[in-house]
Amino acid sequence: MRIGFVVNDIATEEEGYTTTRLAMTALNRGHEAWLIGTGDFAFDPDDYVRARARSAPGAKYKSTKSFLHELRGPRGKVQRITVDDLDILMLRNDPSQDLGRRSWAQQAGIVFGRAAMRRGVIVLNDPEGLNNAINKMYFQLFPEEVRPDTLITRDRDEIREFARKHENDVVIKPLQGSGGQGVFRIVGDQLGNLNQMIESISRDGYVVAQQYLPLAAEGDMRLFMMNGQPLRYKGKYAAFRRVRSGDDIRSNIHAGGKKAQAVVDDTALRIAEIVRPKLVADGMFFVGLDIVGDKLMEINVFSPGGLGSAQSFENVNFTIPVIEALERKVQYMGHYQRNFNNVDMASL
Repeated sequence: MRIGFVVNDIATEEEGYTTTRLAMTALNRGHEAWLIGTGDFAFDPDDYVRARARSAPGAKYKSTKSFLHELRGPRGKVQRITVDDLDILMLRNDPSQDLGRRSWAQQAGIVFGRAAMRRGVIVLNDPEGLNNAINKMYFQLFPEEVRPDTLITRDRDEIREFARKHENDVVIKPLQGSGGQGVFRIVGDQLGNLNQMIESISRDGYVVAQQYLPLAAEGDMRLFMMNGQPLRYKGKYAAFRRVRSGDDIRSNIHAGGKKAQAVVDDTALRIAEIVRPKLVADGMFFVGLDIVGDKLMEINVFSPGGLGSAQSFENVNFTIPVIEALERKVQYMGHYQRNFNNVDMASL
């Protein structure tokens, strides 16, 4: 199997990233595994998509640290590969990380992934689905019963009215973004600062105002979904909890949150079942659900991270079933001579 992993920038990848873990596992299982930055693609005059890509030189690695060090080091393989000849192209870049000076890179994976699909490359998650999920508006397309009450607007008076509706306890954040950036909780006596916060967020677009969930004080749970089902391997669910640090309302690890073991209960599984049909319909192969109580806080479809965190608590290498699932898809592709619907293939 020849697989390419699209990332924002190879230089900024880290040893703990889920993409790094997936690439190392693919290589250890005897596959070609290439990392491609969003600025490394080319659509050549012969109508083929190519890319400057990197791969680690060894056959097996015991640690992601050594894998990534050798991949980026002088011994790493650097090659201009034909993307159209790959079996799998995994779009693992996060568009929100390219806001601002690298806005050109936000949809690069989607654009070149679409082109590769013409030659029968399996592109995951499906580029059309990802294009529809480029910001948090996608979240609003899921059933109301699993979402907190939400308003998306740039009008400060509408946000104030929404805050009053929810007893002056709401969270506001940008429509596009991740990692807990620009997230504020507005409680009663802080309403005087609301205009300033709205102004700060709305400089970059629309504002999301969301009902505050009291259970969020206990953190949230990241539950991974694969092929439209909760990812489970050797009887363990791929999940972990993120707990807030101090008074910070954000539980994101990049924002100082702490990790803890998760208990995947019937409530979490019910939420997963409710969102499953749309994830399948949109060709979402690998997804992270962020759950608080009986509500979803977010659905991560671009580059859900934390698979290593789930492994650390469950003592199970969850990258193995992911790569095994990709191997099965490539077998299907061979049977049908690359003639398939990418959305259908995404969740098989």
